[in-house]
Parts: sequence; C-alpha cells; structure tokens
Amino acid sequence: MDNGVSAGSTASTSTLGNIALGLTLLAFGIGHTAIVSGVSVANSVSLATYVGGLALFVLGVLEFRGGNGFNGTAFAGLGAFWFTWAAGADGKVSAHAAGLFLVLFALLALTLTVSAASGLFGQGAYALLTLSLLLLAVGSFAGSGGLAKAAGWVAALSGLLFWYGATAALAHWPTALGKASGRGAVAAG
Repeated sequence: MDNGVSAGSTASTSTLGNIALGLTLLAFGIGHTAIVSGVSVANSVSLATYVGGLALFVLGVLEFRGGNGFNGTAFAGLGAFWFTWAAGADGKVSAHAAGLFLVLFALLALTLTVSAASGLFGQGAYALLTLSLLLLAVGSFAGSGGLAKAAGWVAALSGLLFWYGATAALAHWPTALGKASGRGAVAAG
C-alpha cells in the first residue's frame, strides 16, 4: 500500500468516523434515557463493540496514516473507549472502577475538546461528550440513576451533533452559524 494517502481518502475516513461516533453515542445515550420502551443501554453493546470500537479504531489508524493526528487520536482513542466499555458493560467491574474508567476517558474527551480546530461546532460536540462521561462517572460513584439518565440525554445530543457534522460534510451543509461553509467534518483538526 502506498504511503501517500489522498486528501479525499482522509476526508472520507473523517466523515465515516464521525458517523460511527455519532451513531454509537446516539444508541448509548438513548439506552441510558430509557425513552424508547424496551431499549436499555445493554442493547448498545454490540454497536459499541463493532461500530464504536473496532471500526472507529481502524478509522483512527487510517487517519494517522493519512497524516491527521487529531482525528487519528480521536477515533483510535474513542474506539478503544467503546470497545473496552462494551467488554465491561455486563457488570464485570465495580461501580467505582467503572466511574474511574469514565473519568479517565473524560480526560481524553476534554483533550479533544480543547484541541479541536474545527471551531465551536466540533468543540461543542466533544464538550458534550466530555460532560456525558463526567455525569456518568459521578453517577457511578454515587449510584445515581438520575445522573445516568441526564448523561444519556447529553450523550444523545453529542451523537446528534457528530452525525450532523458528518452529514453536513457529505451534503455540503453549514456547521457554523451565519456562514455557508462546505467544510462540515466535525473532527477536522
């Protein structure tokens, strides 16, 4: 395989990565909110393992290969998060261990928030991801189902932003208020 990856290829993996992240966050968030009858967070484990975990990690490696360190870090790091979260989702770890795990990955999300060069839209999507992980962590430490539900709403909103950013990149819709921008990739760093 040639080391020179075209810009179109990198844009494609960025868009696909944002779709994978958005859909995983939506499923994860909706599961925590319990807004859909019969759907729980446990129902998002398969999606988190394969789409949020494996696919996102591979896309992160491709982003690194294409020279995009921000998306490489975001996708590979969050892919590792989703894969690990899904592996422990069935209660194999204590609530405090789960809370610590969420705090550690909230630090990654915070790093992505302050490092996003795509403007307020991208920073906002990552900030909501950070907030949802922190709310879940505090909820795990405190044993609060109410915080977990609030975290689900925040995660779902973050997922919608990532999904919209990817859709905007494909459809050439704006992601900035007051501007008609053809650059819609949320995680472009």
